[in-house]
Amino acid sequence: MNPLLDCSGLPRFAEIKPEHVAPAIEQLLDENRALVARLIADSAPPAWDLFVSPMEDANERVARAWGPVGHLNAVMNSPELREAYNTTLPKITQYYAELGQNLALFDKFKALRNSAEFATLSAARKKIIENELRDFRLGGAELPDDQKKRYLEIQERQSELTSRFSDNLLDATNAYTLVVENRGELNGLPEDVLQTAREAADAAGKTGWLFTLKAPSYLPVMQFAERRELREKLYRAYATRASEFGKPELDNTPLMDEIVALRAEEAALLGFANFGELSLASKMAESPQQVAEFLRELAGRARPFAERDLQELRAFAATELGLAELHSWDVAFASEKLREQRYAFSEQEVKQYFPEDAVLDGLFKLIETLYGLRITPASAPLWHEDVRFFDMRNAQNQLVGQFYLDMYARNSKRGGAWMDEVITRRRKVDGGIQTPVAYLNCNFSAPVGGKPALFTHDEVITLFHECGHGLHHLLTEVEDMGVSGINGVEWDAVELPSQFMENFCWEWDVLQGMTRHAENGASLPRDLFDKMLAAKNFQSGLQTLRQIEFALFDMLMHSHFAVGQGKTILQLLDEVRAEVAVLIPPEFNRFPQSFAHIFSGGYSAGYYSYKWAEVLSADAYSLFEEHGVLNPDVGARFRAEILAVGGARPAMQSFGAFRGREPNIDALLRHNGLV
Repeated sequence: MNPLLDCSGLPRFAEIKPEHVAPAIEQLLDENRALVARLIADSAPPAWDLFVSPMEDANERVARAWGPVGHLNAVMNSPELREAYNTTLPKITQYYAELGQNLALFDKFKALRNSAEFATLSAARKKIIENELRDFRLGGAELPDDQKKRYLEIQERQSELTSRFSDNLLDATNAYTLVVENRGELNGLPEDVLQTAREAADAAGKTGWLFTLKAPSYLPVMQFAERRELREKLYRAYATRASEFGKPELDNTPLMDEIVALRAEEAALLGFANFGELSLASKMAESPQQVAEFLRELAGRARPFAERDLQELRAFAATELGLAELHSWDVAFASEKLREQRYAFSEQEVKQYFPEDAVLDGLFKLIETLYGLRITPASAPLWHEDVRFFDMRNAQNQLVGQFYLDMYARNSKRGGAWMDEVITRRRKVDGGIQTPVAYLNCNFSAPVGGKPALFTHDEVITLFHECGHGLHHLLTEVEDMGVSGINGVEWDAVELPSQFMENFCWEWDVLQGMTRHAENGASLPRDLFDKMLAAKNFQSGLQTLRQIEFALFDMLMHSHFAVGQGKTILQLLDEVRAEVAVLIPPEFNRFPQSFAHIFSGGYSAGYYSYKWAEVLSADAYSLFEEHGVLNPDVGARFRAEILAVGGARPAMQSFGAFRGREPNIDALLRHNGLV
């Protein structure tokens, strides 16, 4: 049996082969199209059980087959799997575009919305129907036939281009290696980084130390390497990935132009002034102008702090490090030296207190304290030997959810960190509840020398962030798939639970229980924690402006920019930097060519949502600060009003139900030291 056609349980990763992909998807799409034809032909008035439920079942089967394929393409990429994925992707795209444009289906949903049954449905089911009606309009259901054809062509081409963007970035990142044979050129680098680089060189049959552009290798060089030429060489390679400075076939520049142009054409077909407006039609924010005003106001608040940060850094670099001019490849290095001098600790010193097992124990204990849940190792088919699988159970030992944890970087895995859904909670035909399952993916350094992996504090924060997304998916109590977990949640609110979890990484009561020194086993000393806390908002002005720079660039590119109209995407970014940034990168920097969030992820005209949701998450966390950060009563309230309801009601209503009022920006500014 084709393992992709088995939806009875967890994906059978060990059995999935590239040759399974096309036959499974084609069979399911054929079956679904036949079902849609039968539903449309049925002359009986549409009802939830006889119309919506069969559609939900059918589309879940497709998602349960295609989901593992997309996941493996992201974490175990190979030429054969990539070809199978990219060959089948247009068929998936076409199917969903067809559904979104099916006027007869749209009419059925409208009839159900106007029926007597609608008033008897649960709030979750009403929300699903309202979302469907919105999505039909956004999917082109009301377009004339000739425009529907063009809309479909646009969707297929966009899918192809965004997949190629991601592939090019992965290939360009993997293509670069730097071997250093002289140990003297590596002064300043921590021992564990050197050991990893030595093992990488040995594995490649090289002499010396091998460095790559993957984060666990690249970032420590930028932060600790004393040799300026080494930092510059790696920075230049990293900042020009997938651009005209590398292999022509991996250059993302023409792809970016075509993607932006196609998005603008799609928006125009649907009657929107620009793609930004189309993107916001299903989000909390009301208009591109509102988003731009929000970002510019925040930039105004942060700018004085950023200017002070940069002035201090330049003065320190000149007087203490002999760097008369501060270049982009000096910033991380000089910042680390300044932090060490000012706060008398280094990131490397802190890292020794965060071995992987202690961090996971502390994370799981926090979840148990807040939500009364127990997390224990479990078994499941895995895609790599480093992956682990866990059960999450309640006080009555009932299974609430499960998740995979894939923490380490490797060549076959795309960069960054993300959560994705494997199985979504819903009520089954037999009346039972389908247990939700999530993927949690990071790109940390793997263990070396037989010792546990050591995490930087930033990596701990990343792990907590992705776990927050996971909890949003796993702790839902909604029983209808369309608004269960993260489904149906406005994109600019989906970061609330993840950013909320980050706050606990700065709490002594949490950290002291999740640290153990790699050599002597001691817990994190209170005085070192106090130094970390004092340094928490070190350069927060610069970091805030950097995020705003990306977010404003994204929104303006999708709302106030046209490809081929006298300005390039890079020139637009230069204009944004001139407006909001204080630290301008060198002319050769090609950041947009690797901005996967907006060109191949789900954040197009939506990158602002990190800052938008941070307002919500900081304000939500302030209630814990008022009543005790480990208060299980407040935890139960957060679970009930935010996590449990998923997308069954508007995010602003959920926030108000938890906080008792509308959000304000004060907590965000305070948490970031921008007051």
